[in-house]
Amino acid sequence: MNTLAAQEIKRKGISAVDKVLQEGPVHIIKNNQPQYVVLSEERYQELVEAEDEAYNARIRESLADLKAGRVKRGTAKDLIKELKLED
Repeated sequence: MNTLAAQEIKRKGISAVDKVLQEGPVHIIKNNQPQYVVLSEERYQELVEAEDEAYNARIRESLADLKAGRVKRGTAKDLIKELKLED
């Protein structure tokens, strides 16, 4: 991943970020540590969409498990007993 010092942004402004961002996401370094990540709008939207798709897939899988009877309902005590976690 590309890096850019925060001081460089102070000196050159956003154009410093624009230049490096053309090569991909940019870690902004502050106090010798990566503090921020700058992404293009396109890449950000791709990540948001992927996150939404993953969330929806988990919901669909959970509903399928429920419909197929692979889900048990009970209390925490029931689960502890079933897993034989009590002495």
